[in-house]
Amino acid sequence: MVLAIDIGNTNVVIGGFQEQQILFVERVSTNQNATSLELAISIKTILEIYQIQTTEIEGCIISSVVPSINHAVRKAVEKIAHCHVVLVGPGVKTGLQIAIDNPAQLGSDRVADAVAALHEYQPPIVIIDMGTATTLSVIDAQRRHIGGMIAPGVGISMNALTEKTAQLPKISLDPPKRCIGSNTVECMKSGILYGAAGCIDGLLDRIEEELGETPTFLATGGLSEFIIPHCRHKIVLDNLLLLKGLQLIYQKNVEA
Repeated sequence: MVLAIDIGNTNVVIGGFQEQQILFVERVSTNQNATSLELAISIKTILEIYQIQTTEIEGCIISSVVPSINHAVRKAVEKIAHCHVVLVGPGVKTGLQIAIDNPAQLGSDRVADAVAALHEYQPPIVIIDMGTATTLSVIDAQRRHIGGMIAPGVGISMNALTEKTAQLPKISLDPPKRCIGSNTVECMKSGILYGAAGCIDGLLDRIEEELGETPTFLATGGLSEFIIPHCRHKIVLDNLLLLKGLQLIYQKNVEA
């Protein structure tokens, strides 16, 4: 079995795959102050929940947008599994053509998303990844990653709304009963959910217009399941996209 770990700003996603099968996916909060031992305990606990022995782990691949904890996560995996660890970055084979001003600036999570998308879907493709930030990645008909967009994530918007106002409460992301809210909480839910969905729809319209053709729209990330059902475009929801991409990258670098 191979561990796949995505270190995000809010959560660390930990999954395991064997051949073509993803065995489990779990999330723990990102803690930049966590020691390698604390991280090792978290990973080992997840493995125990799924009755997986550390001796079954033959390798690990990590993508990260939080470089400050990369070393601690790598050491944590090595503590419990003593296996080879691949960190997605310069020098790692991905097979992805990156046609942006500075390819090194493209986050490893977006690289993994794009690799998986090209493996399973027909380009051109637009990938919407809804995490701490909402990112849109555009892959053209020639299978090149040509750029995209970065917007504040839904969680950031919600936190800003409650922290910068005196009377607005924290809310859940349950859908409101109707678009036009009749109380404060319903108004906030409507504004957050339909506002985020409308933003995505508007951005997709502009991307489609600039490309001159209709792409495949994909969505992934922890918050996508709350927002994408309210969008008016036909968008495929694939919350395993990033792990699938890490699996493919691991195979290109280790199993070849």
